Amino acid sequence: MSIALEQCKCKEMSEAEKYLLLKEVIAEYQKQESNLIQILHMAQAIFGFLPVEVQRYIAEQMDMPVSKVSGVVSFYSFFSTQPKGEYVIHVCLGTACYVRGGKKILERLKEVLGIEAGETTKDLKFSLEVMRCIGACGLAPAISINDKVYKQVNSDKLEKILGDYQ
Repeated sequence: MSIALEQCKCKEMSEAEKYLLLKEVIAEYQKQESNLIQILHMAQAIFGFLPVEVQRYIAEQMDMPVSKVSGVVSFYSFFSTQPKGEYVIHVCLGTACYVRGGKKILERLKEVLGIEAGETTKDLKFSLEVMRCIGACGLAPAISINDKVYKQVNSDKLEKILGDYQ
């Protein structure tokens, strides 16, 4: 199923088709509570995020309280209850990046995009997130956009980087 999901065009599917695919995923995982995290990952891949309606559907299909599903979703930072932007910007605030200006980069991005960390622009173009370490400490400060890492970022570079995604 995961290979089929990776190849599917979930953005092009209707809501009904997405729910049918999710129902298949839940059945494949045999509705077992021990598989809830995997099911949530798949649901997020299908829908792009986990709104309350999707959480409720999963709970009903798995015969468990919505509060249990919601608790898992809210506990783990890799699950989102809000839609993500086309481009997800992660600002590294690990020690090296923070000391070398990561906080300034974050503040500038908040100003330019008009959103706070954890939010998405109204046009669903950008989401802004904070990471503890990107793994580019020697070339700090660093950001990543959809898993592409940019090193030694400053205000001038930031403007050019964002321009490439406009």
